[in-house]
This record gives sequence, C-alpha cells and structure tokens, in this order.
Amino acid sequence: MHKRRGYASLAALTAVVLLISGAIYVGVGALKGRAAAGTPTARAAVWVGTWSAPPVEAAAGAGQGERGARSVRNVVHTSIGGTAARLTLSNLLGRRPLTVAQVSLALRAGSGPNAVPGSLRHVTFHGLRGVTVAPGGQSVSDPVVLEIPYDGDLLVSVATTGRSVTVHPRARQTSYVADGDRTQDVGGQAYTSRIHTWQHVTAIDVLTREADGAVVAIGDSITDGTTATVDANRRWPDVLADRMGRRGAPRYGVLNAGISGNRLLERGRGPSALARFDRDVLARPGVKTVIVAIGINDLLRAPRTAKADRITAGLAELTRRAHARGLKVIGATLLPCGGYRGCTHSVQAVREEINAVVRGGGVFDGVVDFDRVLRDPHARGRLRAVYDSGDHVHPSDAGYARMGGAVDVAGL
Repeated sequence: MHKRRGYASLAALTAVVLLISGAIYVGVGALKGRAAAGTPTARAAVWVGTWSAPPVEAAAGAGQGERGARSVRNVVHTSIGGTAARLTLSNLLGRRPLTVAQVSLALRAGSGPNAVPGSLRHVTFHGLRGVTVAPGGQSVSDPVVLEIPYDGDLLVSVATTGRSVTVHPRARQTSYVADGDRTQDVGGQAYTSRIHTWQHVTAIDVLTREADGAVVAIGDSITDGTTATVDANRRWPDVLADRMGRRGAPRYGVLNAGISGNRLLERGRGPSALARFDRDVLARPGVKTVIVAIGINDLLRAPRTAKADRITAGLAELTRRAHARGLKVIGATLLPCGGYRGCTHSVQAVREEINAVVRGGGVFDGVVDFDRVLRDPHARGRLRAVYDSGDHVHPSDAGYARMGGAVDVAGL
C-alpha cells in the first residue's frame, strides 16, 4: 500500500514486541491444532498478513448518534494466527480527515456482534486510543497482544465522528453498526444495524513464529467472491486458506486482494490492478507468492480491450514487478463467460488466446487453470452448470471450492 505513516514509531514498538514475543508465546501456549512455539525449532517471530480488503470507494457515513459518534463492528476472518495483531485503518478515499475516537479488537463469540468475554482489547496508535487519519492516508496501530486464532472470526470495532468512510463493498460478510462509541461493549446489543461492507479497516497482520509467509490473490469479483454465500467464507481464497499447512503445503496466510468490477489495464471499480499492485500486494508483510486472476472485465466492460497481447503484456508487467521483490507469481486462466451479457464470440476468442499464452509459459512462474476445471466439457465456452452461480460468469459455492482446490499448494 502507500507508505505507512508513522512507520518509524511503529518499528520501534514492533521491536519491543519482538523482544517480548518469546514470553508471549510461552504465556499463551500452542494454538489449536498447531505446534507450540518455544520448541527447539522455534523461529523468530515476524509480522505476516492474515486478512485484507482493499479500499474501493468512499461512502457517506450514517448520521451520528449520541456524543456525535458512530461505531462499526467489522467482522473479519483470519487465515493464520499469532500472539499479537496490528490493524490498518484507511482514509484513502476520504476528502476530509477521519477522526477515530476509539478502536477495539476482540474474538467473536458465535455468529453475531458479541465478543468473547475477556478477549476485548483497546487498540492504540502511537500510544493513544484515538487517531486522526488525513485524507488519502492510513494509520497502522500499535501491536495488540491477543492470541489470534487460525481460521477464526475477529471483531474490529471503530468509533468515528464525521462522515469520511472508506469502504470495501460486496464483502459477503455481515458487520454491525451502533450509535455512539460502543467499541468497548462486549455484548452486541447496541449494534442494531447491519451492513455488508467493511469500513475503515483494510488489513490485519499477526505476529507469528509458525507461518512461512503469505500469498496474495489479486483479482476481480471472482476473487472477491461476489456470488459466494454470505457469512460462510466460501470465496476461493478462503478455500485455499483452509488447505495451507496441510499435506506438505506451506503455512501461508492468504490475503484476498479482489475488487468486484476491477480491471487489469484500465480503471474500473477502483484503480486498475497495475495501478494498485504495489499498494495491495507488494506492501503486504511476509508475502512470498502472488496469484494473479484478472483480465475478464477488460474484455467485457467498456472500453473493451480487443487485443490479447495488451492483456498478456499487462500480466507480464505484474510478474516483472513481483520478481523485482523476489516473489513467485502464479497466473490463472480466465473463466468462460458464455451466456453472460457482452460475452460475444470475439470476446471468447480473445479470452482463449490469452489463456493459450498463459498456459504456454513465459508469463508466470506457474499456472492454475481455472478455465479447464470449471468449464462445461460439452460447451467449452460456458461454465459447467454445477459451478455456475446463474449469471454465467461468476462461480457458485461449488465453483469457488473447485477453484480453491485446483491451486497446487505445494508449488506456492
């Protein structure tokens, strides 16, 4: 992402946490189903991303309630765990300063807005409970000591005043809103409104000795999971995250950098993948591998890109930039779109030309052939019915599961 403000102060605080991390690990013990740190093979604790949601657009905040504040309790799902966390709050798309009164982090109890008793933590920024984030900026929190679970839900509650709200829409996850500053509420009774966007928070990192790094999936609505079942974590990167650390797979965090409506070459919904690659991929901590699954909107949406070589050149540029940072790049073939509005014979021909280049090597370090595993064997230009959400371009839950299962995790 953009250069993190206050990085020097954060680095100093991080150093302190690193010094005490051994004690933290001994104190909290092993995470469920994982080897405990503090064994003879224990490694130094490092920061690795466990969750992300790229900022997409600005939205007007709801009317403020008591004390002029409004609280959003974001529900986010981790891919890896650790003994401490740090949050990134964004005002990237705001036109006014974002005034944050308080922030809390907690483990989620059950399926609603309630926190697990004893897990709620104050979140500070440079030692203070509040922070003001300038328009176009972001702020990274101080480390929060809390045992973060693998594959679990967290509650990130943010109380703000004013109307500057940077959001990730189409979250496919229910979060909650309350009037006033209710960030310190363990119970969720005050959170009477529901939303399906993530607001203010764009990333969570964990301090871990167990993870080998992270993989980032950059893409469009298919990666964002726009047709996945709400509140079920069935996007294909979620399925991939469930496979990490098993049967020879590396213990990677999985970060979803998908944006619905996003394009490779031109601005669509949000900046193009080329424009946001540094922010949403290269700036994430601990990244080892990138999965690139984007390009279909360049063919389907105006202004359409009619030449395959422009798309493959853009994909090659992403690979070049990732290689410059020492990252491995896996490229995905484009899914069939037969039956979808705008998916003409010429669009299908360009799509197949792109896929042939991707399969042929020379663009990426490896390939995951989403087209092959999801297409109808009797109509190669269409999704197989069981994998089709019904709109003929976005997968069903079964399709997302097939995609997440198609990635060669040992090759990441």
